[in-house]
Amino acid sequence: MSLPDRKEAEVRRLLEGPHPPVPAELAAQAAELGLRLLRRRQAARRLMWLVILAATVAFTVWAARVHPWTAPPSTVAPPVDGF
Repeated sequence: MSLPDRKEAEVRRLLEGPHPPVPAELAAQAAELGLRLLRRRQAARRLMWLVILAATVAFTVWAARVHPWTAPPSTVAPPVDGF
């Protein structure tokens, strides 16, 4: 018997045999774990949006105070006054 045939026969034997008992509280534990994971993902998503919002506000305040889009004053020649 080749290796794949032996594995297939073993799987068929396991599936046809008596099934092990499943604990009664398994479904409740699985549902509780799923809800915990869902709450954790929602909290992470809210935290991500809060960080994005804070970064946007910080950038807006910085840009309003510094005006990075304007050219810096020239330091090559002094300004000419009195003409």
